[in-house]
Amino acid sequence: MDRLVYVVMSGAKWTMERQASVAHNLANASSTGYRAEEHKLRAVNTISDGLPTRSYAVEVSVGANQENGPLQLTGRPLDVAIKGDGWFAVQGPQGEGYTRNGHFQISPEGVLQTANGLPVLGDGGEITIPPDNDVSIGDDGTISVVPRTGSKSAVNAVGRLKLVNPQQATMLRGDDGLFRTATGAPEQDDKVRVAGGYLEGSNVNVVDQMVQMIALSRQFEMQTKMLQTAEADDRAAQQILNNRS
Repeated sequence: MDRLVYVVMSGAKWTMERQASVAHNLANASSTGYRAEEHKLRAVNTISDGLPTRSYAVEVSVGANQENGPLQLTGRPLDVAIKGDGWFAVQGPQGEGYTRNGHFQISPEGVLQTANGLPVLGDGGEITIPPDNDVSIGDDGTISVVPRTGSKSAVNAVGRLKLVNPQQATMLRGDDGLFRTATGAPEQDDKVRVAGGYLEGSNVNVVDQMVQMIALSRQFEMQTKMLQTAEADDRAAQQILNNRS
C-alpha cells in the first residue's frame, strides 16, 4: 500500500489530539486561573534513498498559554488573585505544585486549602487559621486575622502565602492539573503581589478556540479524503496488475 496512508495517518492522529486539547480548553473557559493548553507539532521528512517527498507529523510538546486572565471582583475574603506574574504554592498528591486558582477555603481542622482540598503552602509550610476570626489577605500575601469577639484592633498575622515566580519556560502541567518546574522547587519571590477579594478568570479565548476547532475539523476531513484517495489508487493499481497477468 502507498506510504501516503501512513503519512496521512500520522497527521490525522495529531489532529485528533489537538481537537481534544481545544475541547478541553473550551470546557475550562470559565475555570478560575486556568491556562489554555497548546499543542506544538512539526513535520519530519522521511529518510530514504530517494527524494524526501513525504513528511510525517510529530508532536514536539504540550505547553500552556501563560498569558494572565482577567481579574474578577468577588468580595470574598478568602478569594485572592495574583497581579501579574507568579503562582500560589500548594501541596499536591505528587508533591509541591503551583496554581493560579486562588479560590481558597478553610477545612474543619482550620487548614487553608484550595477548592479541591489541597493544603495551601505558606513560607513556613501549611497555614492554619484560628476559629472565630475574620480573615484578610494583604497584597504581599500576608494573612491576618481579627477576632470576631473582643477587641477589633487585635490584628494577628498567622502566615504568609508562598508566592513563586519561576521562568515560564520551565513550567510543566502535571496529571493532577498543577504546574511544576523542571528545575526543582523555586524560592519565595517577594516581588509577587496579590489582590484580596478577586479571582483570576481563565485565559481561554473562546472565539479563537472555536475557530481552531472548525479549522481542525476541516483538516481532519481533508486527511480522511486523502485516505480514501490512497485506497482508490491502490485498488486501481491492483486492477491494472491483474489485467496484465
